Amino acid sequence: MLRKTRFWYRYLRGDLPWDSGITPPEIVTLIEEEGLAPGRSIDLGCGTGTNVVYLAEHGWEATGVDFIGRAIRQGRRKARQAGVASRTRFLRGDATRLSPSNLGGPFDLAVDIGCCHSLPVDTRVRYAQTLRSLVQPGGLYMLYAFRRTEKRPGGLNDDDIEALFGAHFSLNWVDYGDDLAANARSAWYQLQRTAES
Repeated sequence: MLRKTRFWYRYLRGDLPWDSGITPPEIVTLIEEEGLAPGRSIDLGCGTGTNVVYLAEHGWEATGVDFIGRAIRQGRRKARQAGVASRTRFLRGDATRLSPSNLGGPFDLAVDIGCCHSLPVDTRVRYAQTLRSLVQPGGLYMLYAFRRTEKRPGGLNDDDIEALFGAHFSLNWVDYGDDLAANARSAWYQLQRTAES
């Protein structure tokens, strides 16, 4: 509850350093250069909907989920202004407790830019179980996360990724970097949902 209150207050104040309004190049490359065919996508922790709108503009049926109502309202407004409201859905919800049948899933692409690393550690297994049900076999999961350091003990390292997702996703690639705005070590992971056994 404290986490939700903190995020709600930051949206109220407009203190959103993570909300650049720019779709990350890793997503742009996947869609525009690698030519991933449009399908159904979901952005977990979508914030104000920048990436939902981007995906809808590129032919995707794009769903965004966030637990902050103000963010969802801003996302809907962005989609209307961009002329893609008919291809988007914005829903207020908890990313650890979602059902694909209520969201129009399963999905071909799931995007998480900072949601998982913001979750309390004790809810991440439930998040991973939810993700398994949301992404169809063969679908992709694009995850951006802060890496675990002394300064950020709640970050994720490669062992965490394997423990959380390895049973149902295979790792296609990882790209390590630094988030200069947050002064944090970071990584992008692309995982692919394995076939049901």
